[in-house]
Amino acid sequence: MSNTKPTILVTSGAGNTGRPVTETLLRSGFPVRAMVRREDLRAERLREGGAEVVVGNLFDVRDLRRAMVGVQRAYFVAPQGPNGLHASMAFAVAAEEAKLETVTTLTQWLTHPGHPSLATRELWLADQLMPWMPSVDVVQVNPGWFAWTYFLVLDVVAQLGVFPMALGQGRNAPPSNEDMGAVVASTLADPVRHIGKKYRPTGPALLTPEEIAATFGKVLNRDVKYAPSSIDMFVKAATVSGFPAYDISQVQLYLKDYQQDAFAIGAPTDVVRELTGRAPEDFETI
Repeated sequence: MSNTKPTILVTSGAGNTGRPVTETLLRSGFPVRAMVRREDLRAERLREGGAEVVVGNLFDVRDLRRAMVGVQRAYFVAPQGPNGLHASMAFAVAAEEAKLETVTTLTQWLTHPGHPSLATRELWLADQLMPWMPSVDVVQVNPGWFAWTYFLVLDVVAQLGVFPMALGQGRNAPPSNEDMGAVVASTLADPVRHIGKKYRPTGPALLTPEEIAATFGKVLNRDVKYAPSSIDMFVKAATVSGFPAYDISQVQLYLKDYQQDAFAIGAPTDVVRELTGRAPEDFETI
């Protein structure tokens, strides 16, 4: 009997979760095919780490079919931007044609058919769609607000000692990219016990914006104060910075959720410890 491990496709292989998923699986001896949007330094680093890298478009079912040749399992991350549901459908068609064993999908804590965000409604529809694949088993991972998003204002934090995000007094237990990678990798390495389940990885503790600012201050060895901005100010700053209009339109809705404490509901969880055998990273470590 062959002891060859199954080949695993990781879409968005150079992304915030795709990269740590790829690296974790490679360390465990799994052959990984990382699908990326373009050839760049990130793609080259994946190759140097041992991944097979393929360039493709998640909206093109033909690219997905080619990426799945010889693959048994996959991690799917719907692309940012309009028409994410189109990509989810294309992936499901290709996965069913390829008769994959299992697929782990990245969804979102806020998913609901009535959410004001189009992206979130499309993710909810994709969550309903994926389990309809007759030949493919599905695991879903639905994190809340990631830790890396706070680092988008790191320059301001480091230079001015101000943490200026429109978070109100909302709380969050932010997971690290590495913990996300380890959780997803565990569902792909040994999928049988995870099939049909939905996991919400979090960090170890709920943090207020003031506590996040204080952690930045401790690490940077300077005073850092939380200076809550308005959502209107976020929209203006993001627009001036050149962020895509679609992304801005969605994130401003998530900021309203944050201010209403939506990310604190049901958090923290024990998912990271249960699936990886170790405690989740705290924000200071991240």
